[in-house]
Amino acid sequence: MKNWAEEYENIGHSHEIFTQNLDRTVTNVVQLLMLKAMTISTAESCTGGLLSELITSVPGASQVFELGVCTYSNRIKQTLLNVPEGMLAQYGPVSRQVALAMVRGLKEKSGADLCISVTGLAGPGGGTPEQPVGTVYVGFAFGSTEWVSGLRLWELDAINRNSIRRHTALCAFGIAEHILAEVGNQ
Repeated sequence: MKNWAEEYENIGHSHEIFTQNLDRTVTNVVQLLMLKAMTISTAESCTGGLLSELITSVPGASQVFELGVCTYSNRIKQTLLNVPEGMLAQYGPVSRQVALAMVRGLKEKSGADLCISVTGLAGPGGGTPEQPVGTVYVGFAFGSTEWVSGLRLWELDAINRNSIRRHTALCAFGIAEHILAEVGNQ
């Protein structure tokens, strides 16, 4: 799959422009899902339910939204999404491996056509030189394809907890919009 995340990482230095881009992108995703009679589910950690909130803010979302879970703790990642305890111990909760396991567990639980998982460090604390605040992994499952996009949001001009969460949402929905726009165009 093409890595569209790069296109979205630095969108919107103005809060107003950024919010308009995010709202438009989420609306487009919901409308594409309705048009294609597809469903979506989310499993979130560092975004804390923001993806679900944004989806359900769009009129008609009940036609396409299957499930949204906030799996903030490792225990809940294990019990709800079947993320192996050994994987969490080996790679940590903020890793490609865990994002992929989360999206697989979500796909299994929800059966949605498009599943998105998010895990990362929104800060302000918790970062290290090897894994700074702004490290985020977004997992996708669409059809039989699964992959993870790594976001380097520590490179943003204005880094704070809110901007990391909102840029993560924009990246996730931007990639989803591209995926859905290509369905039937191949």
